[in-house]
Amino acid sequence: TESEDRYAFLAEWYDPTAALLRRYQLFYYPKDGSVEMFDVKNQRIFLRRTKYEDLHQEDLFIGNRVNVFSRQLNLIEYGDQYTANKLGSKKERTLAVVKPDVVTKIGDVLELIYSSNLIVTKAKMTKLTWSQAADFYMEHQTKPFFNNLVQFVSSGPVVAMELMGDEAISIWRRLLGPADSAVARREAPQSVRAQFGTDGIKNVGHGSDSLAAAARELEFFFPSKIGHGPSNTAIFTDCTCCIIKPHAISEGLTGKIVNSISSAGFEISALQMFNVDRANAEEFYEVYKGVVTEYPSMVTELCSGPCMVLEIHGTDTPKSFREFCGPADPEIARHLRPTTLRALYGKDKVKNAVHCTDLAEDGVLEVQYFFKILDG
Repeated sequence: TESEDRYAFLAEWYDPTAALLRRYQLFYYPKDGSVEMFDVKNQRIFLRRTKYEDLHQEDLFIGNRVNVFSRQLNLIEYGDQYTANKLGSKKERTLAVVKPDVVTKIGDVLELIYSSNLIVTKAKMTKLTWSQAADFYMEHQTKPFFNNLVQFVSSGPVVAMELMGDEAISIWRRLLGPADSAVARREAPQSVRAQFGTDGIKNVGHGSDSLAAAARELEFFFPSKIGHGPSNTAIFTDCTCCIIKPHAISEGLTGKIVNSISSAGFEISALQMFNVDRANAEEFYEVYKGVVTEYPSMVTELCSGPCMVLEIHGTDTPKSFREFCGPADPEIARHLRPTTLRALYGKDKVKNAVHCTDLAEDGVLEVQYFFKILDG
């Protein structure tokens, strides 16, 4: 028989009962979508080859967190050269920054990113000080437009994102189009700058121009070593918390949901992507424990992949935003309130697209949980 494709990864799983990190080899067979796990320490099969619908080949990349039978596995390296060559070669990470003039159009930008087969692996709304912006654009220091550029980029919130995908650097730069928005309108009318840009400085966004620049610039916004990067923009008053759940993110609905929220007149005052671990998901959802039967599944869903957390700001927001999200069960929402977020984007009571603060007095607390404690 001809040998069939098999991809191998080294994966780590945090075992909460033993408080230990356990290592496995994870094997994925694309032919029938089956998985197999091998316990590295005890040198034995941990999970026999089993079909598993919820894992897809595009989820398999280093640094991603995947769920296999409700265990959260971190993929830490390729298990063999074949897998590295086959899956790893063209994958790149790049930094995308959406500038202050277009932060209100972030939903449209997310839509374009998704339709170009890139995925957002990190995201944070932040406001740069003059000196942070000057540091970021250091290489342009001697150029005549330097002061204007720094002034503009520090004039309001920006959204920084790590984009990942095959040839991500050139794809994002092509999406942006020529640096001068007027030139973009002539030469690349489909590009983001042609659609939303004003000139050469108010030109929607920034994209790294090489692998080296991407590594350096990602480190500026999302430091891996020490420190914390520029801070988030949460206000912690008159606010409510909205979480775009992992299933909605992996279905590519982030941009659509953000657009729906903005066009309904809600102000998104902070935005950040989080990878929530099980202990934090349990703590965050504690009020539902013993109250709703879905509690264990809600916890599993929240830590099954990255989620996008938004602070929604305005008077009486917890109540009005909760109404906009609709009934927790999307089936009921589709019958009673068909224009609500859950009616439009939810699947079932657990995968219901978004979480929103249920009790008005918890709005600030839930926002703080993410933007103060987890991003502390």
